[in-house]
Amino acid sequence: MGNWDCQNLVVPIFIRTFASVMKKIWIIIAVALVVTACQETLEDRCEREAKEYTEKHCPTPIAKDIVMDSMTFDKATHTITYAYTLSGQLDDSAVVNGSNSRELLLQEVKNSTNLKLYKEAGYSFRYIYHSQKKKGTQLLDATFREKDYR
Repeated sequence: MGNWDCQNLVVPIFIRTFASVMKKIWIIIAVALVVTACQETLEDRCEREAKEYTEKHCPTPIAKDIVMDSMTFDKATHTITYAYTLSGQLDDSAVVNGSNSRELLLQEVKNSTNLKLYKEAGYSFRYIYHSQKKKGTQLLDATFREKDYR
């Protein structure tokens, strides 16, 4: 199977798996936000929940060759950042960048009802993918701001 075939098979599986996992993550966070709604600002809650999620669940395998390393929130920029490590067939910048990954991630942000509260508040969403085999190498860094997903 050539590179082109591999990219067309692996990336859609990656995006579908990613969407399913993100939905579960945001349901957990949304429930926690509802419980604490009267006591904290949205920024404080988002920061706390991202930290708690990372401490309790990360690193966690998302799918074959994908590990979620952390979720953070930057109050100054209102940016939620998801950091991942890719391995195996996905651990290749040509595969990640040659497969419309940015466009697919943006569609997930646009279509995600789990992010509704944060999108309404104008938050940004950043996705960073690192290489497992080349430590310290970023394969993809995509940030989506309000103007991108509205």
